[in-house]
Amino acid sequence: MTAWFKRKEKGIQTSTEEKKDTPKGLWYKSPTGKIVESDDLAKNFYVSPEDDYHVRIGSKEYFEILFDNNKFTELDANLTSKDPLKFEDTKKYSERLKAAQKKTGLKDAVRTGYGKSFGKDIVICCMDFKFIGGSMGSVVGEKIARGIDYAIKKKTPFMMISKSGGARMMEAALSLMQLAKTSAKLAQLSEAGLPYISLCTDPTTGGTTASYAMLGDINIAEPGALIGFAGPRIVKDTTGKDLPEGFQSSEFLLEHGFLDFISHRRDLKKKVNLYIDLIQNNPVRSEKATA
Repeated sequence: MTAWFKRKEKGIQTSTEEKKDTPKGLWYKSPTGKIVESDDLAKNFYVSPEDDYHVRIGSKEYFEILFDNNKFTELDANLTSKDPLKFEDTKKYSERLKAAQKKTGLKDAVRTGYGKSFGKDIVICCMDFKFIGGSMGSVVGEKIARGIDYAIKKKTPFMMISKSGGARMMEAALSLMQLAKTSAKLAQLSEAGLPYISLCTDPTTGGTTASYAMLGDINIAEPGALIGFAGPRIVKDTTGKDLPEGFQSSEFLLEHGFLDFISHRRDLKKKVNLYIDLIQNNPVRSEKATA
């Protein structure tokens, strides 16, 4: 074979059909610049082993972590948003919904699963940030409300995993109504004597924080998560004051009494079930209870 530097023919000779593309998703680079293989990341609960950075994940990954053997029944899977206000900014809301559904493979910004965790039934609602920034519209509120109703019907604990930019502006007041709606449903869950575990992940902001995200019997968060109502830049511009270091991080909120615990993702399943057992005054289960 002639070495490349002795070639007489100029230009690339590889045909289009023979060209190889580098597969996407083989590597992940954390914000601190650490590189990790995607397979290693998944095995480590989507936490960078180099710097312990908790990568943003969605309902698919959280359900894998929390449900025994990743077995669950999805509730209200085909519920989709409408466009009653005929909202339009840079594009029509109806078009934005279709684009988000096609891009993400999701129907909306929350999914609800019912299954076993450490051998005990639980209902888990989990938000997906990649669907229009995890914004809370009518469908999000309705699916959470129905998830709570299902937990009451089955007499099971309820868990909410929040990851949201706040209320969905394209639905205006209809979106804001979900704050009261979900809060009222959580009151019914409490009256039924059933535990509610709220997990705040990065980011949890806006109307989500102002409602169900902070109403748990136990409020927990992942390390380094941004949690607040308005973002740090807005707060700084409004108050005209410099903000404390780490402002609106989960560690800052824990220190100031807004959270009960911070849980590393590898311990999440164990911790959630521990809190449920303690709230219900039941014997503490272990991984051996997994069905």
